[in-house]
Amino acid sequence: MVNNRTGRVKRISSSGSRQTVQPPRPGRLVALSGLRWGELVALRRRDIDLDAGTVRVTRKLAALRSHLEFGPPKSAAGVRVVALPAAAVETLRAHLAEFTAADADALVFTGDKGALLRSGNFGRAVKWPRTVATLGLPGFHFHDLRHAGNTLAAASGASTRELMQRMGHASMRAALIYQHATSERDREIASAMDRRIARQVRSKGGQSS
Repeated sequence: MVNNRTGRVKRISSSGSRQTVQPPRPGRLVALSGLRWGELVALRRRDIDLDAGTVRVTRKLAALRSHLEFGPPKSAAGVRVVALPAAAVETLRAHLAEFTAADADALVFTGDKGALLRSGNFGRAVKWPRTVATLGLPGFHFHDLRHAGNTLAAASGASTRELMQRMGHASMRAALIYQHATSERDREIASAMDRRIARQVRSKGGQSS
């Protein structure tokens, strides 16, 4: 549970005493799964299959004007099962063991005293602006992790349909944007190779003369 004032987490040790530890890090899960914030904070223990390495998305947590409310994903395509890389599975395994109650309906990520996790409270708890600035990424938002994950999936060779399924999109438009971004980068790499080859040719030409 994140303490919004200190940015640390209180958990109960095996002896029953309270211990202060570092807060959970859902960022890796978002970056490697492409989940939206609302989908992430609505996850229950029952939605995680560590053996299969998957996360099942069936709902989201929406911030309404006066309260938070669980509901269906953004569209029917949002209901999906997302396969996770091993790095995300191990992060989840450790997090579930330390911070998530044993009940199948227990929320995976919670705020202070087990409350529903709000993005604003999370940002303050982990000192997000200062953290990303320290990493040389000023202005980087939590939602950008989803973009990074989707770009990584596209760069790994995912087809348009596969990206749509992973992202929970019914439209091809967003998937094509990520594929276009990776194809542009691939063209940049090819152009850089051309320049390197040209330099080597010029260098050999100079040596032969």
